Amino acid sequence: MCLAIPSKVIAIDKATNTATIETMGVSRQASLDLMQDEVEVGEYVLLHIGYVMSKIDTESALESIKLYEQIIADMEDEYIDEEYK
Repeated sequence: MCLAIPSKVIAIDKATNTATIETMGVSRQASLDLMQDEVEVGEYVLLHIGYVMSKIDTESALESIKLYEQIIADMEDEYIDEEYK
């Protein structure tokens, strides 16, 4: 299964056609080579294997991030429960 993770664009380097994006507190570089639409700082995009694939509206992005955070918290709780059995 493949996941495209919502990420916020925090900088764009037009010379290298890359964006610095922030995903759940982690910043990284991502290629804009597969994007047909213009991407601007502050927008949310979907990231997959190092490439920005498409834009996503802010409301949907924040809802998705909230769900990812809940999944991570549930997994951590499950791991802790297993450790103490």
